[in-house]
Amino acid sequence: MTNSTQTLRGRKVAFLVAPEGFEQVELTEPWKAVAEAGGTPELVSTASGEAQGFNHLDKADTFTVDQVVSDVSGADYDALVLPGGVANPDFLRTEPDAVSFTRGFFDQGKPVAVICHGPWTLIEADVVRGRRITSWPSLATDLRNAGADWVDEQVVTDQGLVSSRNPDDLPAFCAALVEEFAANGPSRG
Repeated sequence: MTNSTQTLRGRKVAFLVAPEGFEQVELTEPWKAVAEAGGTPELVSTASGEAQGFNHLDKADTFTVDQVVSDVSGADYDALVLPGGVANPDFLRTEPDAVSFTRGFFDQGKPVAVICHGPWTLIEADVVRGRRITSWPSLATDLRNAGADWVDEQVVTDQGLVSSRNPDDLPAFCAALVEEFAANGPSRG
């Protein structure tokens, strides 16, 4: 990764979260990394208003939603970040617009970064088959059953998909996602 603050200049990155709750640090640290690299992060959710962050099981801050997922598509962005927490992907995988939005990035060959329990949304979108991925350990069986090659590593990059296990992996995750997002230039006209 370069130290340039313009590594992601011109790139718009969607952060998809459920309004009811997500692991806050898994949003804020990658968001900060994207912004510091010159990218434009945007909070996307299934409803307008505020989205609730959590510090594990305790409520943390709320964040203003920039776009409702039913009003945007993968074509509007250069990359996608899926924060974890148990509630976030469990809710998102039951929302057809969120699943379709996520699948759109894979259909268009755009990079995606996912951490912790976030791969549940990827499983529902049927985009992990044949890919090497990591996650929170309790998802290993789910990912293997969906056709993924699950490994227990700090960060894994496979064909534009960056994955990590938990908040302890955030420094490596953030560095890898900025590098992967930078390698895939802006594709919007």
